[in-house]
Amino acid sequence: MDKTFTARRRRDLIIAAALAGLAALAPLFIKDVYVQNIMILTLMYAALSQSWNILSGYCGQISLGHALYFGIGAYTTELLFTKFGVLPWFGMLAGGMTAAIIAMGLGYPFFRLRGHYFVIATIVIAEIGLLLFQNWEWAGAAMGITVPVRGDSWLKFQFMRSKLPYFYFALVLCSLAWFVTWWLEDSKWGFWWRAVKDNPEAAESLGVVVFNSKMGAAAVSAFLVAIGGAFYAQFLAYIDPESVMGFQFSLLMALPAVLGGIGTLWGPVLGAVILIPMTELTRSYIGGSGRGVDLIVYGALIVAISLALPQGLVSLFSRSKAKGATR
Repeated sequence: MDKTFTARRRRDLIIAAALAGLAALAPLFIKDVYVQNIMILTLMYAALSQSWNILSGYCGQISLGHALYFGIGAYTTELLFTKFGVLPWFGMLAGGMTAAIIAMGLGYPFFRLRGHYFVIATIVIAEIGLLLFQNWEWAGAAMGITVPVRGDSWLKFQFMRSKLPYFYFALVLCSLAWFVTWWLEDSKWGFWWRAVKDNPEAAESLGVVVFNSKMGAAAVSAFLVAIGGAFYAQFLAYIDPESVMGFQFSLLMALPAVLGGIGTLWGPVLGAVILIPMTELTRSYIGGSGRGVDLIVYGALIVAISLALPQGLVSLFSRSKAKGATR
């Protein structure tokens, strides 16, 4: 079993490296700016969903308030840049650390809740954060923050002529989130998280520190999500509370993992590759009527896939392997 597990992990790493290499070559053949924009968003949401999956998938603490950490990353980066001239690279790290600290601070009371009580608490605290930023004058309140752009610069992480730098950063972020998950999956923390998810009482009786496990998962998840928020703010060059802290961001982090396979290594990536292009294309081609037809089609497809494959799209691959083994 150990050899099989080690071989599977090595195979996953090789496949991930190959896919990342192919993705890096994609812009050489795809010149359309609209398609490049979809690719950037797909990679970003794959990273966000992978990060969300650490807390909610592996540790079993379902959160629908991760938009709070996304917004904290965005606002920390842009406030430091516009108010104090701190480069976005340092702002990203500051935003990630701030989000991790806040996640642990919120986790102290929230992780004493279970089930739907915890889910409701995450939604409420995210909405409170949204309201606070909407009324915080120093941070631009509802008007938001416009990031001054003065030409292409890797130092300031700003680009006007091409989207390719944003694409490659999104690819690095997605690869980083995947690799962190891959590494943690076989670590002590990974085993603790899965034990906590399956049965907290049994895990605690075996020596697992349940509360510390949840806090660690929350910190890692929030840090990576905040980095994604900082990237998104630089990509748009403008943020306001609704554009980085709206409830739709929490949903779009959760849906790819749920669709692809929650608590799995490849589920968030597979779900994002299908879900995000579908979202953008339905909005572009059938969303102009103003009647919400795009949302109806989009929602119907998600429901159909969820009903057909309740364990996620990755279950298709496990089924094919099982059939091959029985032959």
